[in-house]
Amino acid sequence: MGFSANLGFLFTEHALPDAVRAAARAGFAAIECHEPYATDPGALRAVLDETGLPLIGLNARRGDAARGEFGLAALAGREADARDAIAEAVIYAAEAGAGFVHVLAGRSGGGAAAETVFREALAFACDLAGEAGIGVLIEPINRRDVPGYHIAHADAAGETIAALGRPNLKLMYDCYHAGMAGRDIRADLAAHLDHLGHVQIAALPDRGEPDRGEIDYAALLADLRGLGWSRPVGAEYRPRAGWTEEGLGWLSAFPAEA
Repeated sequence: MGFSANLGFLFTEHALPDAVRAAARAGFAAIECHEPYATDPGALRAVLDETGLPLIGLNARRGDAARGEFGLAALAGREADARDAIAEAVIYAAEAGAGFVHVLAGRSGGGAAAETVFREALAFACDLAGEAGIGVLIEPINRRDVPGYHIAHADAAGETIAALGRPNLKLMYDCYHAGMAGRDIRADLAAHLDHLGHVQIAALPDRGEPDRGEIDYAALLADLRGLGWSRPVGAEYRPRAGWTEEGLGWLSAFPAEA
């Protein structure tokens, strides 16, 4: 199984190519990014080839962070901006060798009209990404951390995925967000296994290293392996010490087969 270092949160003291090298030295099996666009995709691909680490995925741009935007795809009136962000992400992912593009829905507040906008954006994303052999991820995000986010739990994401029926549209399941939303994580993973594209972990409730808190990740990862999951699990946490290397003891503490 192994673990993927999310370089949006980990090794951020380094420029992206050096962050990839740091993740490889630490023993991670893969990497993933938030918005890597300041780095040339060819340069990123070169360091991935150098280290042998696959790039699981990257995010389409979230929009204007200064205005509190957290994605565009479900926002009425921002359809053109959402498509531009998706196209940019797919082109970058193809050049860098990423397996998935994560399309952030945004703070729509929910509702049928926003869901229609979201599905239209995802259909566009799936068509464009599919031409490049790339998958599309959607992620439920808890509304305590991101008020008004369009999809807050796995059942809602599953309905969207089922309605579109696109084989390259998958669920990114973040156990931290699920825990913050009060979900039964084991039941969610089992129920949505067929749609599962990526799994992420962090401690609950502080979103630090996954070696403490309310989620027993040793047991949860064993359950996930029992469901047949064998791909790297994303470490998307905020290092408690602020310096990634100081908190990496958890990585060797998990069983080797994790």
